[in-house]
Amino acid sequence: MANPFEDPDATYLVLVNHENQHSLWPAFAEIPAGWTTTHGPTTRQSCLDHIETTWTDMRPTSLIQAMADAR
Repeated sequence: MANPFEDPDATYLVLVNHENQHSLWPAFAEIPAGWTTTHGPTTRQSCLDHIETTWTDMRPTSLIQAMADAR
């Protein structure tokens, strides 16, 4: 069985959790609790492009807030 996260011909979603972490997710798979679809269903490349342009700060939201509070 091929890895469903690497199939260039499959349909994908972009998921985001409460920490603003993004995930490429196969469209056929159940969305895990705590994650929300923000892009798709569409091609794998479209999802990867979306992640690259929207997830520019890879720090979790809680870390960003903690760093701001420490100032």
